[in-house]
Amino acid sequence: MTAKNILYRVCFPDLAGHRIQVSLHIPKPDPEGQVLFLPAWIPGSYLIRDFARQIESLSATADKKPIAVHKLDSHRWRCAPTKGPLHIEYTIYAWDLSVRSAHVDESHAFFNGTSVFLGVHGQEDQPCFVDLQAPKKQKDWRVYTSLPLAPKRIKGAAKHHEFGVYMAPDYDALLDHPVEIGTPQHISFHAHGALHEMVFTGVIPNLDLERIAADAKAICEAQISLFEPEDNRVPFLDSSDRYVFMTMVTGDDYGGLEHRSSTALMASRSDLPTLSQRDQPKTAGYQTFLGLVSHEYFHTWNVKRIKPAAFAPYQYLQPNYTELLWVFEGFTSYYDDLMLLRANVVNEEQYLSLLAKNIDVVHRTGGRFKQSVAESSFDTWTRFYKQDENSPNALVSYYSKGALVALGLDLLLRQSTNDERSLDDVIRLMWQRYGRDFYQGQGVGIPEEAMPALIQEATGVDVRDFIQRYAHGREDVPLQALLEAQGITLSWQADSTLPSLGVRLKNSPQGLQVATAYEDGAAHHAGMSANDIIVALDGLRVSDQASLNKLLAAYQAGDKVELHVFRRDELRSFRAKLGPAPQQTCSLKRLTS
Repeated sequence: MTAKNILYRVCFPDLAGHRIQVSLHIPKPDPEGQVLFLPAWIPGSYLIRDFARQIESLSATADKKPIAVHKLDSHRWRCAPTKGPLHIEYTIYAWDLSVRSAHVDESHAFFNGTSVFLGVHGQEDQPCFVDLQAPKKQKDWRVYTSLPLAPKRIKGAAKHHEFGVYMAPDYDALLDHPVEIGTPQHISFHAHGALHEMVFTGVIPNLDLERIAADAKAICEAQISLFEPEDNRVPFLDSSDRYVFMTMVTGDDYGGLEHRSSTALMASRSDLPTLSQRDQPKTAGYQTFLGLVSHEYFHTWNVKRIKPAAFAPYQYLQPNYTELLWVFEGFTSYYDDLMLLRANVVNEEQYLSLLAKNIDVVHRTGGRFKQSVAESSFDTWTRFYKQDENSPNALVSYYSKGALVALGLDLLLRQSTNDERSLDDVIRLMWQRYGRDFYQGQGVGIPEEAMPALIQEATGVDVRDFIQRYAHGREDVPLQALLEAQGITLSWQADSTLPSLGVRLKNSPQGLQVATAYEDGAAHHAGMSANDIIVALDGLRVSDQASLNKLLAAYQAGDKVELHVFRRDELRSFRAKLGPAPQQTCSLKRLTS
């Protein structure tokens, strides 16, 4: 039956070599010569990544005879004309341990569709079937994905967690359901009646799955109730019968990537709770993991269904420019921790600490005075995902400052309406107008200049000046005054009593290395630069951060010191005037009556 449809057969013939073998059947190729393509980027990670570079071989046949294939550019191929069905065979090298691409070895297989499924140009709206084949030597492996099952009438139709045939209504949907295969630790729960699954891949002794599932359930239910307070309807029933959290656990990784009915996460082993910690308070690392869970789940509404117009539809072979990522990532970054509070998985003191840390992150970077969050959104393709040693001096994050803009808007709306309206009303209007029915027809995205009018419609408050100054402008959001109106004090302290060199440092095999020389800091004015290795201060050896701090303790702001550094293999000396310890650690506290 699937011979009449586009069919991908995915095999894993060489786990040790990290290879995926794909057979693509195209029943009705373009008679002028079928063009194939592989996406150049993956939605949610805004950088051209050239996934096609991992295709090791590609060939085509028709009626069992070879068909010539000509490469058009970095991402596209054209097959010679043929009258009958076209069959493509290609091999992908899959050894990128990240949430963005594909990773295969003897322990598991994970892939995103953007790394594996060639697009059939001109037939992107056609249903796509995927036949997942079990590796011969891994008899106990199972399949975890939100990709829908093929109808039972289809030969080889899969059952949940089993190999076999799955399907997607079109190519865009096919790309939006990553797949994890192996023997991960697994648990499921229902949030407002909807099935959610969590799988954890990696070596994680004594993982407390029940504690994680209970906290995740509370987070999911709080978010569902935020968007659909009347009936608590989950958003992903338009594309799947379940939501799947897929977490790759390593020694020190962190990250996430959203999809319409699932998310791929990476977490540090030490951040996850063990059974021995069940009766202990949540660690800072576990709060960070829950914030990641909250962030990616919130994207199920905000960016996977409520989208900027530039993403409706995605253009997979080129950058999709928008100035609105401060809304889609910034609002999400504001709500991710706020939903932890509303779900009662952190208390108010813990929430204020999380909020203060984000304020710290923004205020430690001078780049916020050079770039607005709207500019940061637009430039993400060339700047945010390609950061270097000068980025803290030149860039601002549409995630972290975008969250502060969202916080400021929320506080302003509450203050202006005596707490009768808030940012909640705004995102619900966005959901009702742009997101709820996005996959039910021709999805429409939010126009670039629409936010001020949307906010005013939802709340009655004119925020044009606020958005112009803090989203399109480069001013700091006036959080101190806005928070005080809600009974919360914001204060600043120095995180050290030591005089400052105005640098960000990191340990390297060569010694203590300057990662960034902050603009207008002591090191910058002295002539020091990123990658310099500090070896001595006033003739005394510096080997690491502790030894430098010990020496700096003998000085105060305004003192001049001589620093010896290696720049490449050249020994240089600089005379620096030490600055005061910067007041850049934020503290938030609830006023007591």
